[in-house]
Amino acid sequence: MASIKDLKKDIDLLMSLVLNDCFYVLEYNQKVNQDAVMNIATEVVEKHRDFRKRANHPDGKDNPKLVKKYYKELNTELLATADKELEKLSAEVKKVS
Repeated sequence: MASIKDLKKDIDLLMSLVLNDCFYVLEYNQKVNQDAVMNIATEVVEKHRDFRKRANHPDGKDNPKLVKKYYKELNTELLATADKELEKLSAEVKKVS
């Protein structure tokens, strides 16, 4: 298992990449619904905070197997959330193109 420090860095990197894409779309695509894109960006920031909190406070600290399972599920959810938010952003861009 990777360290918690690396997991936090992965959370920061992945969520910042999604957020950068949101701001890129806002900057370079004037036709896109700005409110919808800002809502996506807001969700990304909220999810980022949630993932960081969850990374700091795992369930079942006494049982290493539970902790490993917890972090594995957290990592899977992180990737799924980033993918879902990028899909929403892509859908917004496709509406105007």
